[in-house]
Amino acid sequence: MKLSYGWVVVGAGMLMTCIGIGAMMSLAVFLVPIAQQTGWSHSGISSVATIDFLFMGIGSIVWGALCDRIGARRVVLLGGVLLCAGLITASRATTLLELQLCFGVLVGTAAGSFYAPMIAVATGWLEHRRNLAAALVSAGMGMGSMVVSPLAGWLLSQHDWRASMLIIGVAAIFLVLPAAWLVRDPPGHSKVAGAAPVPDQTAERYPLTAAQALFKPQFVIIALANFACCAAHSGPIFHMVTYATFCGVAPMLAVSVFSLAGLSGLGGRIGFGMIADRKGVKQTLVAGLLLQAMAIGAYVFVDTLPAFYAAAIVFGLAYGGVMPLYAVLVRDAFGPRIMGTMFGAVTLFASLGMALGSGAGGFVFDTWGNYSRLYIGAFVIGLCAAVIALTFRPVREAVSLHPHQMKPA
Repeated sequence: MKLSYGWVVVGAGMLMTCIGIGAMMSLAVFLVPIAQQTGWSHSGISSVATIDFLFMGIGSIVWGALCDRIGARRVVLLGGVLLCAGLITASRATTLLELQLCFGVLVGTAAGSFYAPMIAVATGWLEHRRNLAAALVSAGMGMGSMVVSPLAGWLLSQHDWRASMLIIGVAAIFLVLPAAWLVRDPPGHSKVAGAAPVPDQTAERYPLTAAQALFKPQFVIIALANFACCAAHSGPIFHMVTYATFCGVAPMLAVSVFSLAGLSGLGGRIGFGMIADRKGVKQTLVAGLLLQAMAIGAYVFVDTLPAFYAAAIVFGLAYGGVMPLYAVLVRDAFGPRIMGTMFGAVTLFASLGMALGSGAGGFVFDTWGNYSRLYIGAFVIGLCAAVIALTFRPVREAVSLHPHQMKPA
């Protein structure tokens, strides 16, 4: 039996999200060395992560719309060039502003080019395995914590932060750009910029345009749930290494806690996807969000290495498992024609949540000298995400209740 080329696209997507998101998240490992060598504050360096997520979000909706119009390969190639340029120039930064522009703006914008567009193109290739396709591409994000962060930690044991970041940037050239070249758009996708979409049967099932879909309650609920979800887990993720070090864990062991959370998240993405196939996406999402909130709250009581490992496993399973489910909800609600645009818009809200949490963590630490308030606040926001997700009702369910209200787009 001949395998679909879609699996090659999924593999390329996993690699690009692994390197792209992993490189961006590696700032958590660089935080303490940068602060020690430059004298910049924790909140100042954390602001770079905030900028990262803001530009990742803005980039996601722009890249997603471009993906629907000009094709995924061009999008990820441009993103790959920006990623490499951002890492290399950030390694030479001599002021906090330069680091914010190079690592924050360039790397953040580049990261937005991989996740939403590759989710869209992978689910387009593997129509009947879209849950698994979305889970695997999303798994690249978890792999980033497993691969790039330990690499950054090891490099920092051999070099200063500038040389370490430079090495990661150069390595990205030889990994991301070849992977981007392997990406192809699914059959039927119009590859001419500005061309009208190729007619297909999905237009009857999903008649909404992107402009119409953005005002539907289903989009609002998905976007707000994703925002609250990411606002809840971004602070605990970004400050995990710093918090473990603050509690007396050795730096390399603290990085291993971060990596274990990423490994657990990889399992969560695949496992939750399989559960969603059996129990339903919404039910699985709500359960995962509740588990995430409980795991975040438990961090208040964690202060030893074994406890950090245990918390990282549960937390990683939860936050990793829920992330691909938003893409599946978007795909099921609005169809493949506008998937890139719609999921890019949802990712914008997610990135705003990530920016809020990471920045809040630095502010909390600089103000009170500990992270307790961060975890308490994140726990409350996590519960709010579960409540919001509970209100979601599929578009087709609404349509079936009121068929006379449907109008052609």
